[in-house]
Amino acid sequence: MSKLNILLVDDDLINRKLIKALLAHHKDIVEKITEVGNGSEALGAIEADSTINLVLLDILMPIMDGKGFLKEFRSKRKNSNIPVIVLTTDDSKVSEIINYGADDILIKPIKEDDLLKKIKYWTQE
Repeated sequence: MSKLNILLVDDDLINRKLIKALLAHHKDIVEKITEVGNGSEALGAIEADSTINLVLLDILMPIMDGKGFLKEFRSKRKNSNIPVIVLTTDDSKVSEIINYGADDILIKPIKEDDLLKKIKYWTQE
């Protein structure tokens, strides 16, 4: 598995710091983490950095939420092979989120082992 350039999309700074802290121990699999606060910024980050190869996505955000991001992101063929793992507190809309194009879902609070299992599953070559 090549090292990952992860796009972390969450409007909550504390959640972003937590995820970065969980992944900081895994320099063997994580090359870089780019942080943004909403779906609109995430689309811009994807356009600006073609090396991003995994998206960790919150659903409830201002400006553009996770569903809006997924709809736009998945509409472009070049993004079809980039896994998107949704990190959410709301497990009632799991099938809806998958239908929008998410590959997997983790329910917050995120546990390091669970996050690593999902990342490894979706990024193995």
